[in-house]
Amino acid sequence: MGNRFAGRTAVVTGGGGGIGRETAATFARDGANVAILDLDIATAQAAAEAIAAEHGVKAMAFECDVADPARVDATFDEIVKQLGGLDILVNNAGVTRDNLIFKMQEDDWDTVMNVHLRGAFVCSRAAQRVMVDNAYGKIVNISSTSALGNRGQVNYSTAKAGLQGFTRTLALELGRYNINVNCVAPGFIDTEMTRASARRRGFDPEDFKAERAKNIAVRRVGKPEDVANVVAFLCSDEAGFVSGQIVYVSGGPETRR
Repeated sequence: MGNRFAGRTAVVTGGGGGIGRETAATFARDGANVAILDLDIATAQAAAEAIAAEHGVKAMAFECDVADPARVDATFDEIVKQLGGLDILVNNAGVTRDNLIFKMQEDDWDTVMNVHLRGAFVCSRAAQRVMVDNAYGKIVNISSTSALGNRGQVNYSTAKAGLQGFTRTLALELGRYNINVNCVAPGFIDTEMTRASARRRGFDPEDFKAERAKNIAVRRVGKPEDVANVVAFLCSDEAGFVSGQIVYVSGGPETRR
């Protein structure tokens, strides 16, 4: 275990699985205590217990709807009380409700906006209160290459593009308080969410990954640790002069064979 984040507390929303869990584990590997927020408390608790056992840090799970301001404020107060601070926030919580616009319902739109945009806003607002007082903080928002447009994801693409504008603006507002705000936009990452999406479309997940890899410059799909490693760098003191940036973690420009 390294000590890059020794004495720090990192909060990861949607941290029960996939990119979120790997990000929390990466922070813990480098000495941070971690708070894992998720609607699925059983999954979050399992992740926290595994991380604590493997890396010897404090890891706690919290059931939290990131779009609920009262719940978020209470949760963040509890994190500070139980873990001694709040230095890093990764706004990773996300859902998909894919459909073409003529089939998409208002609830499909509202659910995606509430989790991604309202959630990032509410969590960042709560976190910055602690970070401003401490004159230190790191916030990373998880966007997506879908921000550039993706058929059947008008809600998700819009939300992920919105997070990029949110990032740049928050960097301008919080920079004077020694708070860095950046954004990571993953491409195709092999997670349960992308496997479930493949199955919904009638594809075998392994075949779907192989097909997607053909259009990726490095000729493979991404893994959760590919994203977690970039997030960790942006939250490190080595990246102290990096803020307001959108980093695409997508294996290079998309190719067409």
